[in-house]
Amino acid sequence: MTDVRPPMTVSLAWDGEQNFTGQAGKHEVSIDGAAYAAASPMQYLALALAGCMAIDLVHIVTRCRKTLESLEATFTGERAAAEPRRFTRIGLHFTLATDADPAVVDRAIQLSRDKYCSVWGSFRQDIELAVTYEIKKA
Repeated sequence: MTDVRPPMTVSLAWDGEQNFTGQAGKHEVSIDGAAYAAASPMQYLALALAGCMAIDLVHIVTRCRKTLESLEATFTGERAAAEPRRFTRIGLHFTLATDADPAVVDRAIQLSRDKYCSVWGSFRQDIELAVTYEIKKA
């Protein structure tokens, strides 16, 4: 039996200039197209990808019964010069404090990228994605 979920619904209200208030369930977020008063849509997209893959790494590494004391992610995105100025190349770097071997982290990244991260699965697949990491012993 397949897992059938209802469609995701969010709402957005214009607050003036390039500012909006978004509602996602019980969570409210501010969005600013100019990135002055709040994060821009592209910054939220970057956070969404970093967050999705980080959640996968936490889940997979801990399911392998490895200790994970901390995880940090840094997203670097290159954008096209012409409109719509989409991401063309993305670098995602993770720093983990863990007792996991590099093979476990490699496998977790591969599973996230190929199977679990719905955000990455929603991106155009002609975008170059380079994922790197460093392990600091837990």
